[in-house]
Amino acid sequence: MKAFVVIPTYNEKENVRLLADAVLAQHSGIQILFVDDNSPDGTGTIIDDLVANNSRVHVLHRSGKLGLGSAYREGFKAALAMGADYLLEMDADFSHDPASLPLFLSAIQENDLVIGSRYLNGVSVVNWPIRRLILSYCASVYTRLVTGLQLRDCTSGFKCFRRATIEAIDLSRVTSDGYSFQIEMNYRCMEKGLRISEIPIIFIDRHAGSSKMSGSIVREAVLMVWKLRLNTLFSHILGR
Repeated sequence: MKAFVVIPTYNEKENVRLLADAVLAQHSGIQILFVDDNSPDGTGTIIDDLVANNSRVHVLHRSGKLGLGSAYREGFKAALAMGADYLLEMDADFSHDPASLPLFLSAIQENDLVIGSRYLNGVSVVNWPIRRLILSYCASVYTRLVTGLQLRDCTSGFKCFRRATIEAIDLSRVTSDGYSFQIEMNYRCMEKGLRISEIPIIFIDRHAGSSKMSGSIVREAVLMVWKLRLNTLFSHILGR
């Protein structure tokens, strides 16, 4: 089994060594692909050292901050080229617990996509300001209403795909960035009739009180759900 954990990084020099050790300790079949957006704090140099000393660690260097969605798209393509059987997403700041990785690898045996849900058993979020929590929860409700996705957590970035799932989606059709990337990937799986499951996780925000949720990211997500839904409706009308 080859399971690649794709981890976008930007200014994560304090985390990458500890994170690599924690992730690789979970299963001998796990490998890591860091996608570094030319971090000015030297994160890329630290990752290069990890790569030089461990054959299970890989890196994709990019020219600058090019967006979360594009980081995952490029990372997935590179991991597939290296023979990945499973592809996992996770954050670099320990918001996602590496100890949960074996749970994903177990659940993916019966599914095509497994999502780590913050809202499956109530609310499992630590250190988020109430405004951010309400925005995230309402975003999932809004997405369910518009798209028909039967998920409790539509924007989670902790997930696991089968290789065949990524190949079926056709990454060239996935255009969104930010949190809407997560929504679009989920929707593409639903469109294909693939098996989607959620498992409970505890999300711990390591940057309490701050948010990467800019106005442009919110607008993109609001528009993306309607774009996805309308494209599907028009395809049905035209008999595609």
